Amino acid sequence: MGYSEEELRAINFLDLTHEDYRQANWALITELVEGKRRQFQIEKKYRRKDGSLIWVNNNVSLVPGTERVPRFIMALSEDITERKRAEQALRRSEAYLAEAQRLAETGSWAYNPTAEKCIYWSDEMLRIFGLDPQRNLPDREEFLRLVHPEDRDRFNEQIEKSRRDKSDFVQDYRVVLTDGTVKHIHGIGHPVLDETGNIIEYVGTDVDVTERKLAEEKLRRSEAFLAQGQTLSHTGSFGWSILSGEIYWSEETYNIFQYDRAVKPTLELVFQRIHPDDRDLVQQIIDDASEERAYLDFEHRLIMLDGSVKHLHVMARALTPSSGKLEFVGAVTNITAAKQAEDKLRRNEWNLLEAQRLGRSGSWSLDVSSGTVTTASPEMFRAFGVKPGEDCSSPDFWFNRIHPEDRKRVRDLFERCLVEKTDYEAEYRLLLPDGTISYQHSLGRPIVNEAGDLVEFVGTAIDVTEQHEARAALQTAFEQIKAEDTELRRMTDAIASFIYVFRPDGTALYANQVVLDYTGLTLEEVQREDLPARIFHPEDVERLLEKRHEALARGKPFEFEKRELGKDGTYRWFLVRYNPLRDDHGNIIRWYATGTDIEDRKRAEERMHDENLALREEIDQAFMFEEIVGASPALQIVLSSIVKVAPTDCTVLITGETGTGKELIARAIHKHSQRSGQAFISVNCASMPSSLIASELFGHEKGAFTGAVQRRQGRFEMAHSGTIFLDEVGDLPAETQIALLRVLQERQFERVGGNRTIPTDVRIIAATNRDLTAAIAAGTFRADLFYRLNVFPIEVPPLRKRKEDIPMLVEYFVKRYAEKAGKHIRRIDKNTLELCQSYPWPGNIRELQNEDRRRFHVRRSSAVSCVLRS
Repeated sequence: MGYSEEELRAINFLDLTHEDYRQANWALITELVEGKRRQFQIEKKYRRKDGSLIWVNNNVSLVPGTERVPRFIMALSEDITERKRAEQALRRSEAYLAEAQRLAETGSWAYNPTAEKCIYWSDEMLRIFGLDPQRNLPDREEFLRLVHPEDRDRFNEQIEKSRRDKSDFVQDYRVVLTDGTVKHIHGIGHPVLDETGNIIEYVGTDVDVTERKLAEEKLRRSEAFLAQGQTLSHTGSFGWSILSGEIYWSEETYNIFQYDRAVKPTLELVFQRIHPDDRDLVQQIIDDASEERAYLDFEHRLIMLDGSVKHLHVMARALTPSSGKLEFVGAVTNITAAKQAEDKLRRNEWNLLEAQRLGRSGSWSLDVSSGTVTTASPEMFRAFGVKPGEDCSSPDFWFNRIHPEDRKRVRDLFERCLVEKTDYEAEYRLLLPDGTISYQHSLGRPIVNEAGDLVEFVGTAIDVTEQHEARAALQTAFEQIKAEDTELRRMTDAIASFIYVFRPDGTALYANQVVLDYTGLTLEEVQREDLPARIFHPEDVERLLEKRHEALARGKPFEFEKRELGKDGTYRWFLVRYNPLRDDHGNIIRWYATGTDIEDRKRAEERMHDENLALREEIDQAFMFEEIVGASPALQIVLSSIVKVAPTDCTVLITGETGTGKELIARAIHKHSQRSGQAFISVNCASMPSSLIASELFGHEKGAFTGAVQRRQGRFEMAHSGTIFLDEVGDLPAETQIALLRVLQERQFERVGGNRTIPTDVRIIAATNRDLTAAIAAGTFRADLFYRLNVFPIEVPPLRKRKEDIPMLVEYFVKRYAEKAGKHIRRIDKNTLELCQSYPWPGNIRELQNEDRRRFHVRRSSAVSCVLRS
């Protein structure tokens, strides 16, 4: 205490006791003196002489007195200052630990595996699992009931594995509290072993990671939503460090640039995809932004591996993080669809303006709130005579261009439509400043908002001046026709020819007296729908009805020959010509037909047919050259070229459209050449796969490629000493063109897979329907090969340029099919020959031949006719 013995004897012991403990100490002494206690123990603080405090543990007892010695109190004091300091430090540590566990939501525990009971749980452990601190700690079964049913088996397996291996365990699992709350727990356990290596207990921690798990799940959802949003909007994100050059791409950015995810993005990879025309601009923008630390916002194009073009919109912001290194963070959007839509919109706008110009119709719109004309198309300006720079925003400007006699009517109608919110339609005249009068037909429609208020009026104005003038002229003509109808009927009755008037569907309205006298029918009988079946020859009814139906549908003048029954029971031939009558709108309102008796002419034609058979045979022989039929000047030029080039050995290039008979020309050259006794080998270069055409032409050695199980001769070897015809030579691949050029230059070649040079003596005739000059310009055909092939060019004219040969070709094909079928064709319908000569024959002779074959096999009489299909 720092006092001497004499000083202590003079001091009351309570004066040494710290004031916080005096009252309690005195109360215990009082009880001791009163006999209520025999002894007591108290821990308290003493104040030393120097003022410092110490902790003491006093054991105090009352010693009974004797007759000679009075009773006295004896106290044994123990200095426990160091112990108290240690306890205080321990309490602080426990408080810090408890607070740390609370803040980290981490509880600690100890478990006896032998008794299968928990022997210690921290307060935070109890809070995490929602257990009452006053109740006993849970045993193993009680704890397992807290574990989520879906995690229970896995939890048990981890514990049992740890017990077997005497190893730590770490696992994540869920618990279900008594109120139904689900928590995510991260548990760590450590086995404590005795001297013999047996587990005596487990100690560990459980961390409540529910918030972290929920945050992770929310983050995963956010990342998924972001990725899906980027995919749907075709927008990717990126980051770029200027100093390190490191680039980050999102998933969608990889998709936009079409690079594999394993590829690390670099500026070099980006510029590989950028369109060559945009690279310098993009580089300049990036350089300027890097120097000025500016915002990036630009568009450019990409060229993908398949040749397609993408349009991108790039936006990025310059950032300087704590490291001080400049970075760009931004987004790249695939705007290809928007660009294509813009192009399509521009094309549509141009098409609309062009359609308005051609249709002489303009469009306009009126903003109701401001009362101004907001838009007017160029065609509106033309029709209303608006000059450049004129202010035409006021409706008055447009109404003032309307003819004074029509202006009030049109304006009142328009204002009524504005009030009633109804469609507007009016026809009126315009009186332009130069005195010109035109007729307009205007249409308008109100546009209302969701509240039903009128916000805009849009419409169109069509210049109908020509239609108005035509309608007036037609009306005048109708009135004149009506006035002269009676006289016309009398005139038609006096005409010796048949005259009919038909409805648009072909039913009869009128027939003149000549028709009625010949057929013996009344006008009512002529007007019946079954008239054709009653007067047409039975062999002609179906054919003529079909032909007339198709001709009526075309709406153009036509004629045909038919046999018609007279009242005497005999049939006579008539040539009937139909002409349509149209109204102002171009619709057919009547058909007028006239019939001429051609019976005598038909009889004369039949007599002449037999007389001409022998002559026709002579003509066929005179004008056929190796199955090349015709006598037209265009064909004669080709035949003359054949005669000139056939005896020579030079290369020939035959050009012409598909179906013009280029192979017949080639065979004719071969047959009249000195090689006619040798082989003529024909090769269609377009029908062979590009990978096999070299093998087909030059042959191959055994094992030259997969499937080459033996040596095979090519077409050039087969044609040795003869002629090889290379049809569609313009379709040869580039590598085969080189090999063919060598054959033409050196007269030798090598088989595919071989190294032996094989000489060849063969005449080459090539043909194509392509423009080889254009192919040379496009880089798909070699110019040097073209010059080698084009030594003697022959151009075969299309059938439309030798129409004089069509009748002869038709008769030739029909005769050939008749001989094969053992049939006799008496004649070829004149209309058929005329129709054949008027048809353009895009498929040339091949199409004509197929059409003749088809019509020959479907014919029903001894005459051949055809209906060409466009």
